[in-house]
Amino acid sequence: MRAVLQKVLQASVTVGGKVVGEIGPGVCVLVGISRDDTPEDMEYMAKKVLGMRVFASSDTGNMWAKGVQDMGLQVLCVSQFTLYGKSTKGSKPDFHEAMKSDESRLFFDKFVQRLGQLYDPTKIETGEFGAMMQVSLVNDGPVTLQLDSRKFVYAERDDAVSAATAAKDKRRQGFEQKQPQPNGGEHRLGKLV
Repeated sequence: MRAVLQKVLQASVTVGGKVVGEIGPGVCVLVGISRDDTPEDMEYMAKKVLGMRVFASSDTGNMWAKGVQDMGLQVLCVSQFTLYGKSTKGSKPDFHEAMKSDESRLFFDKFVQRLGQLYDPTKIETGEFGAMMQVSLVNDGPVTLQLDSRKFVYAERDDAVSAATAAKDKRRQGFEQKQPQPNGGEHRLGKLV
């Protein structure tokens, strides 16, 4: 799962001119679900969203002291399959990594339900799954964080990027092994030649 969490003063989702979800101070979370996500990913992300310390403590004044649950604030969850859009080839995004719509709808609903179980269902609002939504918010800070339940598993490179990185690494190694010396010689692995 991937999410973009924003600390907000207020946020709302409108569909067809009607507000379908709205919160005051809290966090607005755009939620992307991949075809490989499991209940473990859901549990990780629910706890992360509720516990991410983006609020200041009124007691100590520490900036990064409390999460939305600690503060008793609201959460607005918006389904966002485009978080799994790949843009490495061409100009049209590829959404093959996103979970299929029907399955994703159930997963998203369970995620929202899990947030309510861990926190308070009356504090959780959503948009409308699969609809064309307009999301309006006032980002406080601004504070915007990217969350990923499998951050390093999803790191993929296309062949061109991999080839360029390999060539760069090879040049770097050559530079480290062969450096010019002030007297005109070259220094290789500790010996002047």
